[in-house]
Amino acid sequence: MAKPKTIYICTECGATAPKWQGQCPGCGQWNTLVESVEESASSGSRFAALAAAGKLQVLADIRPREEPRQPTGIEEFDRVLGGGLVPGGVVLIGGDPGIGKSTLLLQALSRLGEAGLPVLYVSGEESAEQVALRATRLQLPTGGVKLLPEIGLDKILATLQAEKPAVAVIDSIQTVYSEALTSAPGSVAQVRECAAQLTRFAKLSGTCVILVGHVTKEGALAGPRVLEHIVDTVLYFEGDTNSSFRLVRACKNRFGAVNELGVFAMTDKGLRGVSNPSALFLSQHAQEVSGSCVLVTQEGTRPLLVEIQALVDTAHSPSPRRLTVGLEATRLAMLLAVLHRHGGIVCFDQDVFVNAVGGVRIQEPAADLAVLLAIVSSLRDRPIPGKWVAFGEVGLAGEIRPAPRGQERLKEAAKLGFTHALVPKANAPKAPIKGIEVVALERVEQAVEAIRGL
Repeated sequence: MAKPKTIYICTECGATAPKWQGQCPGCGQWNTLVESVEESASSGSRFAALAAAGKLQVLADIRPREEPRQPTGIEEFDRVLGGGLVPGGVVLIGGDPGIGKSTLLLQALSRLGEAGLPVLYVSGEESAEQVALRATRLQLPTGGVKLLPEIGLDKILATLQAEKPAVAVIDSIQTVYSEALTSAPGSVAQVRECAAQLTRFAKLSGTCVILVGHVTKEGALAGPRVLEHIVDTVLYFEGDTNSSFRLVRACKNRFGAVNELGVFAMTDKGLRGVSNPSALFLSQHAQEVSGSCVLVTQEGTRPLLVEIQALVDTAHSPSPRRLTVGLEATRLAMLLAVLHRHGGIVCFDQDVFVNAVGGVRIQEPAADLAVLLAIVSSLRDRPIPGKWVAFGEVGLAGEIRPAPRGQERLKEAAKLGFTHALVPKANAPKAPIKGIEVVALERVEQAVEAIRGL
């Protein structure tokens, strides 16, 4: 028997190389080649299920069919999905071990089953008794949920074709293997083919398939990057496992908005949606403190109020520290340079620490103004009033640029009782908003001057 030939496959682009090398010859990424076994070319028949014949059509002659979404009964989960599950859609959800992926999906399946929909839970990591024990602990009605503890792809597909469930959960895709391949479960080839065949089944049958994926130590989904391109929706669990709060973020969604955020609280009855997430990200101070500024950020279609905290202290080393939690570190260095050049405030001999309260990750540049104001407040030891909010992007020339959906941000701040808002001039409302006074700013100097007399 011939010895299997070893090849190296890139986890980012799927390119192959005959020997290991530091840089992928296909995409140029470093340290992405992993060892695998070359599959026999004679086994091409295994792709027959993926190559269903199609006919050539004129796009104008195709009548699109709007498929009704199926709500899961969990409002925050439906928000991230864009309103619910889409028939024939494929959802990939990833997160750290123990963060609550299986718990959330078991809760969703139990509610769908209780509503009369046929659902199937395929468990590749836990036994049937372990899944039943979790359902009992969470006190879930599981009379309508069918369970299949299996990791063989052929058996899973045969069960799916026989049962024809409306929703099927595969927990997890890294444990599933196809007998047509000789590599081990979890390898690049196995994950890629198993995901492709399950996706093809979902498109042909109309079953919504939810795949659970492992993550690397950096937090990215494990396996080939093509896995994220195959599926329709990619969700990430965020948050500290030591905290009771979990965030589910959509970074790809063909049927809804991206960067939508769902907020959950982990309880003894499972994950529970948080109706007012802004309360999680705002600290309750007994008195006004310096270095704190409330930001109105936009996560998908939802405006959120997040407290930005800054601590500026004299550096005791030749290289002052610049540390951020929940914000982009390189952007902090840029803001400090703009503050020095256009605001006349020097921080080159200061350690600067910036934190977004509550464990939320803020990626939009509209957080610039709040970060800058929090730094000035900490440096001068002058508190910003607790009922003030701010948002806006800061440019290198010292200008304050507008943020998208400024009116929605201001209305959300007014609804939560905030009385003053520092915003870019382009975001100033044409008509006054009841309960909130808007201060329009054009330059960084104006922002510094606005809080100088506080």
